[in-house]
Amino acid sequence: MEFFKIDKVYDFMGKRLPFLGLSLILFIGSLVLLATKGLNFGIDFAGGTIVQVQYEQKAPIDQIRNTLKGTKFENSSISEFGAPEEIVIRIKGSSADIANDIGDEIRVFLKDTGNFEIRRVDMVGPKVGGELREKGLTALALSLIVILAYVSYRFEWRFAIASILALIHDVTIALGAISLFNIEVNLDILAAILTILGYSLNDTIIVFDRIREGVQTSKEAVLTKLVNASVSKTLSRTTLTSLTTFFVVVTLYLFGGEIINGFAFTMLVGVVVGTYSSIFIAGTFLVILKFSIADFRAKEAEKLKKQKEKEKLRAMYEQGSV
Repeated sequence: MEFFKIDKVYDFMGKRLPFLGLSLILFIGSLVLLATKGLNFGIDFAGGTIVQVQYEQKAPIDQIRNTLKGTKFENSSISEFGAPEEIVIRIKGSSADIANDIGDEIRVFLKDTGNFEIRRVDMVGPKVGGELREKGLTALALSLIVILAYVSYRFEWRFAIASILALIHDVTIALGAISLFNIEVNLDILAAILTILGYSLNDTIIVFDRIREGVQTSKEAVLTKLVNASVSKTLSRTTLTSLTTFFVVVTLYLFGGEIINGFAFTMLVGVVVGTYSSIFIAGTFLVILKFSIADFRAKEAEKLKKQKEKEKLRAMYEQGSV
């Protein structure tokens, strides 16, 4: 299926400055949000306890808040969880002794608020939360380093730098959206961010591979024209892949329930931004880094020459000439 004419070349690079300006606004806006508002770290990273409570009738959230006032749980976050009858009470920090059953304590405090049952009690110590946060950041950093090394080996260092810049662009904007909408950052969100890295890199590598192929097979000497042709050839594939993923993630967001909403929201932002960056931004970074078609062709010709010499020497050795 082709959404776009396969033989038509769209002038993406001719409009690169407006798109680069849009990306700069989103990127700086995301950095400002992260610096001022920050991220809402959940129990996984901040430490604390989650208590999930299910009522037989609609949960009286206001009454619950009033009941917990004056107790050690008064600073807890109380919110609806997927249905009006179900709530979660988030108690950040080391709220109680591990030896105490917080579920039993909550049950005692809420005994006059209606008929309910404690469905889940999850506890994470602050030290464990800090370690999880540190390991999560380490995983992101190592992912970027490995990607940089792989793309440098597979393509050329300018391709590697351009792909890393595109990934930083995508992840920063996704984190900005998480901060803006106050999404709770937990292990699911970390998984979504790492998934965005892989998704965005896949799209970018496909575009870069087509650019490299164009450098090797065409006689085009102008980089912007070559980028336009390469992106145009992959446009239908990128659109189909992105739409398929987008519809799946939208379904997860709408019907997956409260527990997966944060993951689905992050993936929605990541798919949109990742697709946008692979079409409009990744090639722009390559132009900004002044990738030289002539130098690349010369290096490829030298590699081909050395490969032919090795094959010639091997043939001579096999024939007993060496």
